[in-house]
Amino acid sequence: MTVSLLTRLGIQYPIIQAPMAGTSTVALAAAVSNAGGLGSLGLGSCSVDQGRQQITELKQATAQPFNVNFFCHQTAPDNAVRNQHWLDILQPYFAEFSASPPKQITAAYPSFIDNDAMLNVLVAERPAVVSFHFGLPSQAFIDTLQQAGIVLLGCATNVAEANAIVSAGLDGIIAQGYEAGGHRGVFEPEQDVELGLFGLLQLLQNQCPLPVIAAGGIMHGQAIAQAMQMGASAAQLGTAFILCPESAASPAYRAQLSGAKAYNTGVTSVISGRPARGLVNRMHLELAEHHASVSSYPGAYSAGKALHMVASQQGCDEFAPYWAGQGAPLARALPAAELMAHLIQEWQQASVDQ
Repeated sequence: MTVSLLTRLGIQYPIIQAPMAGTSTVALAAAVSNAGGLGSLGLGSCSVDQGRQQITELKQATAQPFNVNFFCHQTAPDNAVRNQHWLDILQPYFAEFSASPPKQITAAYPSFIDNDAMLNVLVAERPAVVSFHFGLPSQAFIDTLQQAGIVLLGCATNVAEANAIVSAGLDGIIAQGYEAGGHRGVFEPEQDVELGLFGLLQLLQNQCPLPVIAAGGIMHGQAIAQAMQMGASAAQLGTAFILCPESAASPAYRAQLSGAKAYNTGVTSVISGRPARGLVNRMHLELAEHHASVSSYPGAYSAGKALHMVASQQGCDEFAPYWAGQGAPLARALPAAELMAHLIQEWQQASVDQ
């Protein structure tokens, strides 16, 4: 299946750079694609015009295939009472920095589900690959994208989600283990079974007819080879690319990922309203008891980002969404092309040794 998947994606090596909305950039994706992997853009937080612009810029930066990723979350009904309660919980933290919380919580960005305008952009621009997180769009959307010649990938955290991806007729499955940094791709957050990548790959190898891309804690070529030995056709790495100069990570994010903080990651829903793994901070620890009160995603994320902004302006990064996987301490501060060369060499050597 590896050869089949690489041919379908149009890439030379089984290495995919995770989309990482807010951290991935055109320069990063281009460098990975130009090195023979699959670069990715996370467009879930972009407007239609922003999405179109990034796709256009990436086309100019590489002639190789690349992936664009979208969030397919179910939009929760607006709950003014719950939203105000969450803002009341956050109020003392804003006050700590002589600031006030937002007057109200609004959805930060729409889901790709039923986003006809973004669908039209994709049909017009025809990126080689489109991937989905948090669920799947309608079958009509899927059929339209495939008719445009676009390869489609869906993220699964368990067997049921993988089966849904198979039933929808997608081309591959991104198997996201609990080790992975960033947002859990789980379709229904309250039903997350928190499978590690090791267990998930074994289950999917036994039951899944589609090629599988392993994601979660993979930081070097040896781990890529190990995941492929367990049935994966390729690997998706996110945290491994954050320290690349091409990423959009802030200096504070880079400093924490390069220090002792990197050894302590945890999954929390209090930052965004959906479970996500990042560097543990006061937001994770002090608001954990209030996780049942958090506003729905993505509205809660706008409030969380607002708190981080006022805190960071005063030199405090204890409320930051510094997403990172469990392999974070192994991140290397190398240009993306150089990192790709290391990953490829490590993977090839490990494959020979096996």
